[in-house]
Amino acid sequence: MRPTLQIKNVTMDFGGLRALDSFDLTISAGEIVALIGPNGAGKTTLFNCITGLYAPSGGDIFISPDSHKKFRLNGLKPHIITSRGMTRTFQNIRLFPNMTVLENVMIGRHCRTSSGVLGAVFRSSATRKEESEIVEHSYNILVKIGLNDFVNELARNLPYGAQKRLEIARALATDPFLLLLDEPAAGLNAQETQELDNLIVKIRDEENITILLIEHDMKLVMSISDRIVVMDYGKKIAQGSPNEIRTDPVVIKAYLGEEFVA
Repeated sequence: MRPTLQIKNVTMDFGGLRALDSFDLTISAGEIVALIGPNGAGKTTLFNCITGLYAPSGGDIFISPDSHKKFRLNGLKPHIITSRGMTRTFQNIRLFPNMTVLENVMIGRHCRTSSGVLGAVFRSSATRKEESEIVEHSYNILVKIGLNDFVNELARNLPYGAQKRLEIARALATDPFLLLLDEPAAGLNAQETQELDNLIVKIRDEENITILLIEHDMKLVMSISDRIVVMDYGKKIAQGSPNEIRTDPVVIKAYLGEEFVA
């Protein structure tokens, strides 16, 4: 299958601390890949390198939106990487609390708009048409995510689980081919986690979006992942199918624990 994300020998140093150590990973189109490991293993650091928040100390990161294009991400700003077709959510919710649900999603469309300052000032017909299309596109995403009933509600008034879904909706507004989710189930109850499980699979199947996620909820990880990659001390210590990972003695010792497979 076509690789959409290629991480080659990536290293990240913070002074004398090596957070990522010659890390390699290739993700193919259509996969749901989970990244797991103990706290401090380097998972979020890897996400930050991929999305341009950090510049890796060494190695290369490439994305391929299709078989004819390949972009090296090293040194690119986060908004440029987003415009290339890769976006992310964060472990801590980063919504605009005093804006409506619809407005939060509309902000995600910014990287796909062409009207500049003059268009906003003079309100040309092209600008008005584009604004109308942004509203329609954003509302359709809310329908798919199941948040259309909250369209005019302030984001801060949503239940926590709905706020997590709204972050995903805003990410989808950028029209990604690759979506990175940083602990999407953190803080969710059992019902909300099950709904998230179904949503992630739906996004992959219906929107043809490849997904890489960091997650500590092993039930969700084992349920939806095509492949699981295990990190420890900045290195990849294992990868494989859920069945392979749950019985891997190295993974059990480093992360899962004996009780998980009991």
